[in-house]
Amino acid sequence: MDTTMIIMTVVIIAGIGIVIGVALGAAEKRFAVETDPREEAILEVLPGNNCGGCGYPGCAGLAAAIVKGEAEVNGCQVGGSKTAVKVAEIMKVEAAEVEHKVAYVKCSGFIENAEDAYEYSGIETCLMASHVIHKGPKACVYGCLGYGDCVKVCDFAAMHIVRGIATVNWDNCRACRKCIKVCPKNLIELVPYDKKYHVRCNSSEKGKATLKVCSVGCIGCGLCEKTCKQGAITVHDNVAHIDYMKCINCGECAGVCPKGVIR
Repeated sequence: MDTTMIIMTVVIIAGIGIVIGVALGAAEKRFAVETDPREEAILEVLPGNNCGGCGYPGCAGLAAAIVKGEAEVNGCQVGGSKTAVKVAEIMKVEAAEVEHKVAYVKCSGFIENAEDAYEYSGIETCLMASHVIHKGPKACVYGCLGYGDCVKVCDFAAMHIVRGIATVNWDNCRACRKCIKVCPKNLIELVPYDKKYHVRCNSSEKGKATLKVCSVGCIGCGLCEKTCKQGAITVHDNVAHIDYMKCINCGECAGVCPKGVIR
């Protein structure tokens, strides 16, 4: 191939590239979707964790929903009240207070309290262990398996495995819900930070069956329900549940619990 042919080839390729570039630029302008500048502004003040705890696909999804009026300005639990104030300023509305919530693990099955049904030798993740016989090696089918799937997804170092079960450092927790989503036993829920008493059990078995596998499980005796003057605690499915809207932190339910499962 002579020099002239090489030059002509280069020129043709370059020309094609220029034409394609101009066409793409024109198409981008023609088909561009205009976005509300407030979306970008809100996205700048959101924490950027893209955890999905707000119910939208990442921070961009929440920002778009806020601008459209589909989500509240205080929709980001991770950002909390400070972020809500900034978003409210952008939207020119009054900021609503963000209730401080944290993750709570409804299990007391520490190594010294809970029995094992067998020795597990498979892949050590909660998800994999929950698919084997008995929903995992713990004798209590409702109990925490302790392999730390929640620890691995937490971006804030709030989850830890302590004596065989997951435990939350409330000072670090940002209520992003990632731990809730990965727990195969549905043991983790969000609770108000300012509430002091919680039921640390999720077993639906009757009392006798519960005590066979865990010495500190809820036996559904109902003493807490009878004692609470606010009607904040009830027993159903053989386990106590607290209505945090009614709870006044008096602690009377914890005082009468024979198994000390309300803490």
